[in-house]
Amino acid sequence: MAMLNPGVKRKEVFGWAMYDFANSGYTTVVITAVFAAYFVGAVANKAEWATLAWTSALSISYAIVMLTMPAMGEWADRHAAKKKLLMAVTAACVVGTAALSWVGPGQVALALVLIIISNTFYSYGESLTASFLPELAKPEAMGRISAWGWAWGYLGGMLTLGICLAYVLWAQGQGQTAGQFVPITMLMTAGIYALSAGVTFVLMKEHATPQLTRQPQNSYWRQLATTFNEAKAYKDFMQLMACAVAYQGGVAVAITLAAIYAEQVIGFQPQETMVLIFVLNIAALVGSLILGYAQDKIGHKLALSLTLWGWALTCVVAALSTSKEMFWWAAALAGVCMGSSQSTGRAMAGLLIPSHRLAEFFGLWSFAIRLASILGPMGYGLITWLTDGNQRLAIAGTTSLFLLGWLLLLPVKLQRGQAYALRASQRE
Repeated sequence: MAMLNPGVKRKEVFGWAMYDFANSGYTTVVITAVFAAYFVGAVANKAEWATLAWTSALSISYAIVMLTMPAMGEWADRHAAKKKLLMAVTAACVVGTAALSWVGPGQVALALVLIIISNTFYSYGESLTASFLPELAKPEAMGRISAWGWAWGYLGGMLTLGICLAYVLWAQGQGQTAGQFVPITMLMTAGIYALSAGVTFVLMKEHATPQLTRQPQNSYWRQLATTFNEAKAYKDFMQLMACAVAYQGGVAVAITLAAIYAEQVIGFQPQETMVLIFVLNIAALVGSLILGYAQDKIGHKLALSLTLWGWALTCVVAALSTSKEMFWWAAALAGVCMGSSQSTGRAMAGLLIPSHRLAEFFGLWSFAIRLASILGPMGYGLITWLTDGNQRLAIAGTTSLFLLGWLLLLPVKLQRGQAYALRASQRE
């Protein structure tokens, strides 16, 4: 297979893509479709502060990842232990997800603590699995391989959500309440995550070699500062990270608050919301595949630019939606843009990172993504709080994040950054 690096087998790429398949059930069911709406509507009883509490809990988890992931990545690079570390954080996330089944109506504190724990370990896993991409794919095929991973991810998200939706519809037919059937969906999600990730760990190898001559820092703070200072030499990578902080903030709003917006503003019922997210995942799968292949031909930068303008249009349509039908169009467009923007961003980062520091620099990339995941939803939550729950104004304001991301993308010179990363790797 010409698009794979020497020594890499097809089954390893399949195993790597299966991790996207595995962990997408967590974001789809827990963060986007089921538990988010359950928390606001049942656990917090639709309190005015509920959305802000939800976004605050996620922000705390992202802050933890921001401060610790570069150091964990540096350790994994130095010991050639990305796979071992990925196995550990996956197990922790699976356990945390299963523990969400303990949360019932009114148990706000327990829900927030478990969301912080599970989402922290989910984020660690997302960063680590991205660091395998440059080891597997050749530069000219990075876009399509990344796209296949995201496509498998959306397929996994749909499978998990579909199983949960079937159960929810059955449970509602039996007269059960959300407090009875939502905990079961958490156990289902954890089980699918564990089984699917097991395929990854069986098929995927660790291709890195230990770099024990490198001296580790004494603290997470010091390692973060060291990685950041050394990354300044990679100007295009740093510029892309600034771009990501902006546009991924908007993506985080869509992932985190889509179900809440659909139910609280548009009037969707829980089962309608689950179908909505299911369709959004189908659109995201199609978007990631189409633009994943296209970006290797038209260029990663142009591909990302197109998706950012698509995202801006999505926010406008969502803010103006006065009917479920109109909101369906916004959701479909959001799905296409979500798949393509996340796939393209990961591929671009992989091209600009030196091969001997993959986990460490993807840890820094994770810093940018998690910072965005704090700023976007927190900004949304604050706007709704300050405007007495005006979520239409909040989603309209999200448009500015995508336009800012596009402006920050303009100075990025991909070929220049790729050449610099290659020379740095050769010097080491």
